[in-house]
Amino acid sequence: MSDPGVAVTTQDEGGTPSLRFLSGGGEVGARMRSQDWSRSPLGEPAAWPPALRTIVSLMLGSKFPMFCAWGEDLAFLYNEAYRDILGDKHPASLGAPFHDVWSEIWTDVYPFIERALGGEATYMEKLPLVMNRHGYDEQTWFTFSYSPARDDNGDVAGVHCACVEVTGQVLAERYRDEENKRLVALFEQAPGIIAVLRGPQHVFEITNKSYMQMIGRTDLVGKTAREALPEVEGQGFFELLDQVYTSGTPFVGRASPLDVAREPGAPLERRYLDFIYQPIRDPNGEVVGIFVEGSDVTVRKQVEDELRAANRQKDQFLAMLAHELRNPLAPITTAAHLLKLGHLDAKAVRNASEIIARQAEHMTDLVNDLLDVSRVTRGLVSLEKEELDVNAVVAGALEQVRPLIESKRHSLTMELSGEPVHVLGDRTRLVQVLSNILNNAAKYTPPAGQIVLRVTATGEQVLVTVTDNGIGIEPDVLPYIFELFTQAERTPDRSQGGLGIGLALVKSLVALHGGTVDARSEAPGLGSEFEIRLPRIDQPAAGDDDAASDDRSARAAPLRVMVVDDNQDAAQMLATLLEVQGHAVSVEYDGRGALQRARLERPQVMLLDIGLPDTDGYALARQLRAMPELRGATLVALTGYGQDEDRRLAEEAGFDHHLVKPADLDQVMQIFATIQRTLR
Repeated sequence: MSDPGVAVTTQDEGGTPSLRFLSGGGEVGARMRSQDWSRSPLGEPAAWPPALRTIVSLMLGSKFPMFCAWGEDLAFLYNEAYRDILGDKHPASLGAPFHDVWSEIWTDVYPFIERALGGEATYMEKLPLVMNRHGYDEQTWFTFSYSPARDDNGDVAGVHCACVEVTGQVLAERYRDEENKRLVALFEQAPGIIAVLRGPQHVFEITNKSYMQMIGRTDLVGKTAREALPEVEGQGFFELLDQVYTSGTPFVGRASPLDVAREPGAPLERRYLDFIYQPIRDPNGEVVGIFVEGSDVTVRKQVEDELRAANRQKDQFLAMLAHELRNPLAPITTAAHLLKLGHLDAKAVRNASEIIARQAEHMTDLVNDLLDVSRVTRGLVSLEKEELDVNAVVAGALEQVRPLIESKRHSLTMELSGEPVHVLGDRTRLVQVLSNILNNAAKYTPPAGQIVLRVTATGEQVLVTVTDNGIGIEPDVLPYIFELFTQAERTPDRSQGGLGIGLALVKSLVALHGGTVDARSEAPGLGSEFEIRLPRIDQPAAGDDDAASDDRSARAAPLRVMVVDDNQDAAQMLATLLEVQGHAVSVEYDGRGALQRARLERPQVMLLDIGLPDTDGYALARQLRAMPELRGATLVALTGYGQDEDRRLAEEAGFDHHLVKPADLDQVMQIFATIQRTLR
């Protein structure tokens, strides 16, 4: 019995070799059997040599793509599985020369053909070839083996090839590789920290840039977590990794503190992390690693802490503000009720009036402090700078604070420079700075304390130092002493008063003068020291400060004045104060009445509220300016709004002056004195 796997050539009864080796093979086998081979260099199949018949029989019986190129012209024979590779080249390729079949890739494959014809078998994996098999060029990839095809004498007569097209596989691999590269790029560029740890020892397999930046090193891959980050031992992170690996349960951390040395030999640095430890499982569901993902939220944590602290400061400030406003309101209310009863003698009336005036002035100071710090911190204050002797500025500040110092029986030591030392500054603002610091020294020093004020000068700076032996400053408060709403005593029932904005205002005003201010305190109970440094200038400008004072003190004739304000109490009180100064004052409560009365009385000065029931002060001022009988009258705006924009609107409406409620009587008297001088 013959072997069914071997093509057997037999002779039929007429002595012609049998074509049974061409049996099967699908459509390609059928074509081989029916094709006219007379023009082929191979000749009729009946005349093919046994070796070729055997190769063809094997190819036709295989489901694997194969071809054989035989003879001098390398005539091309192939099987059914190879037909799809040929595409439109089938069936014309059957029996055609190899070169004609694959002319477009001939230079690519000829080296392998040549080696096979030389008796050497070759193997190539995923060789790229640009084929034209469907009327256009397309990129393909093939894995194949070229083997020598020998004749009956054992000589190489052609080439046998077993091949498989792997274009789809290569494209899939390339797509996967590109996807992996994109994922790696995303992984590397991810703003969050990412790492992959493998095995029970948590060996670093992957880390991204953010993770390495947070840790402060790059030599992590291949090391266990405990080897790579020894300083983290004892902080709970390794124990969490062990727990997640053992239990398979993810862990989520929120703003967890991590102390890490971000450089070799560097001290530990506190970072805060949001993170998740996610177990990685194999196909069997076993935990084989941990995926670490998270964010460094240190900055966010700091901001949140600062916001919480600011919120606490705000609450404390509001409580203190309420307390500070209630304090003067209580005696004002009591004194007002007593006056309303009408049973007081002249001395009691005077005493009640003084209480109301003093407490109202205190409330005005509080409001002015708030407005000042708001304007200064927003950069809305413009300084009226002139050349000043700091010794004179100190004297002005002492004049304001001396009553408090004397009431608490403090000993004040003055150590002035002994010579004029000049700065370029705003006299009012610098007096405000020094009086604020001296006021704090007096308030926070127990009775009969000691305060020392020194003025010294170097080549380029003037130093003003205020030292006391008072309660001092707590170490945890000292770094924030110049911030808004910061106070040494943080309870609303403290006896010293104040809103915690004075030193913030001091710092801002000194900075506007190009200087600095510092605070020092050795410990609570050991007093404190404040030092102001201002740029020094060489020579003061000539001037006569006494002339203006003399002018202000000059006596002049009374003025015709009209007060217009819908707040009847405020209007009547201001009118009374002006009448006491000898002026003739009339009062109106709306714009219509003011216009009618102004035509009759022709006042020389009109103090106008901005918010009136039937119009606003700006419109009223424009109407008054249009009246011929009021030419030369001075218009003064009275308003609760004191921003630069409010002053601009008042000027555009025709006002000569802009005063913030409650009106400062000294400012009003200065305006009146100026008017009186012009009328003399």
